[in-house]
Amino acid sequence: MNKLFSTLTLTCALALSVGIVHAQSEQQIRSDLQKKIGPNTKIKSVSLSPIPGIYEVLVGNDVVYTDANSKYLIQGEIIELATGKNITEQKQADLNRIKWSELNPANALKVVRGNGSRQLAIFSDPNCGYCKRLEKSLQQLDNVTIYTYLIPILSPDSTQKSKQIWCSADPQKTYIDWMVNGITPSGKSDCATPLDKNLAFAKTYGITGTPTIFFIDGSRFPGAVQITDIEKKFSSLK
Repeated sequence: MNKLFSTLTLTCALALSVGIVHAQSEQQIRSDLQKKIGPNTKIKSVSLSPIPGIYEVLVGNDVVYTDANSKYLIQGEIIELATGKNITEQKQADLNRIKWSELNPANALKVVRGNGSRQLAIFSDPNCGYCKRLEKSLQQLDNVTIYTYLIPILSPDSTQKSKQIWCSADPQKTYIDWMVNGITPSGKSDCATPLDKNLAFAKTYGITGTPTIFFIDGSRFPGAVQITDIEKKFSSLK
């Protein structure tokens, strides 16, 4: 019994020491790499990758890799051949994920079509050409609830149009009239709006371009994605 206890104690001690060495190594790599890339690019973390001797480096919401000596910075994807799993892509998706519950519907335009069972949120600038293209495509969707969060990031005119849309008698209609039908919003722009809150949310979660779409599982689709891709995503959530 004493021999078994001693063996278990030694095994635990070795595991603990290996963990400490890894932690120290990752901390050293992070420190060395940070010095080399400069203070303007902040490294979130460094951890072992599935490949021996290669470390995963999180810089903002981007995934890159480095060696144990911080000599090389590797940009690319790690794909597990046995399963075809894109490990880098999955990590990137997890980094870009949000909690759906953190979105505030009160700060969004809302439209419900059909039974409204399928939900998505869109961050949009009213002067964004890709946003207009997306909105025209979204007219094909049924049984959906769409929350549109206005974030005027392109120009002062984007701010003016966002305010006029929000302050109108029917904000959702005014938004679609402009984005789909080209009817310029007019009228007052001095009401209370959620634009500052939407911009703050966008900054917190690294939403730097429009349109950006989120689904109820928190996953993010940047850009004017195809309706077929949106439908495919909806199907995966069932």
